[in-house]
Amino acid sequence: MTSVDLNSDLGEGYGAYACGDDAAMLSVVTSANVACGLHAGDPEIMAATFRIARERGVAVGAHPGFPDLWGFGRRRIPFTPGEIERLVAYQVGAAQALATYAGHRVTYVKTHGALGNIAAEDRAVADAVARAVKAVDPALALLAIALSAQVSAGEAAGLEVVQEIFADRGYTEKGLLIPRSEPGAMITDATEAADRVLAMVESGAIITAQGNTLPTPVRSICVHGDSAHAVATAKAVRARLEGAGVTVAPFRP
Repeated sequence: MTSVDLNSDLGEGYGAYACGDDAAMLSVVTSANVACGLHAGDPEIMAATFRIARERGVAVGAHPGFPDLWGFGRRRIPFTPGEIERLVAYQVGAAQALATYAGHRVTYVKTHGALGNIAAEDRAVADAVARAVKAVDPALALLAIALSAQVSAGEAAGLEVVQEIFADRGYTEKGLLIPRSEPGAMITDATEAADRVLAMVESGAIITAQGNTLPTPVRSICVHGDSAHAVATAKAVRARLEGAGVTVAPFRP
């Protein structure tokens, strides 16, 4: 692996409420997953995020989630696959419109929070997401949790699938993210996160909480943008990768 993308979930404020240091993150990452207004974000924040990303040469994607501002999109809501398909299509369209308005272009889609976690395990939901992306624009890539149902669903739909790993999250022995309510779910030390990312990139595998390896392509690395240590972690990850000779660049320029 000589090149890998570094992405972050951004634009997740709402109205007067800020979430994370987007301006700082957009100086570090190579791709920005921009909230589309349902779990977070609004037209003002979306337009500004897309504009800054364009100015800094950062690729952008739509980051659709459940309509759950109170829960930040991290609560599981029992929508049907059909409802999820339309929720995703709705949000991707909004992101495309605001990106175009800001002079930028959405090139991929990545699901957020509970929606992403459900799609990682439930093939019917993963298929609904893939159908929505393909219906809106089949040229869009799907940024998917590595080794998840999202990957097989995206491939079956004929989309370009980009598998990502997480710098700041722990993994179960099945390769899924450890639930945030459980020990080991979050990795808050920037140096630990950076070392772990490099090990996964070099080995081409997810490293589980027990130290086992699960082989997978790794084309992108996510650092969540809403934590207090996000910028430090992103900087440490990028420096560690580049110091090891790995090019950090967007998978879709």
